[in-house]
Amino acid sequence: MMSGFRDFITKGNVLDLAVAVIIGAAFAKIVTSLTEDVIMPVVGAVFGGLDFSNYYMLLKPVPDTFHGPMTYAGLKAAGVPVLGYGAFATAMVAFLILAWIIYLMVRAAARAMPAAEVVVVAPEEVTLLREIRDSLKARG
Repeated sequence: MMSGFRDFITKGNVLDLAVAVIIGAAFAKIVTSLTEDVIMPVVGAVFGGLDFSNYYMLLKPVPDTFHGPMTYAGLKAAGVPVLGYGAFATAMVAFLILAWIIYLMVRAAARAMPAAEVVVVAPEEVTLLREIRDSLKARG
């Protein structure tokens, strides 16, 4: 059982996938930081100092027992039901940035790799019929 597992793990595709997942997770953290720490503050400054991460809508009244900050993060941590559309907008911007970068990387990789030659192999029956046809033409 262990040897089968070892054979599975040591296949090239599994290792390549593991490396891709690790690099992708690290890259996602970079894009998240770029979005939350660089892009969204600039967008907020352009629109008059708005903080998109703190845009929310209360779904129920805040309980009287809540004494924390009236921010999206504070209310969410306290279990108050809130709809965080600002956090969602920030996540959407991060997704679009990540999707655009992946698109550019795939496009660059496709240009760098040589085009594969397509070799069409006729089925055996077709080849046999062609040989019979050519043989009959040669006789007659």
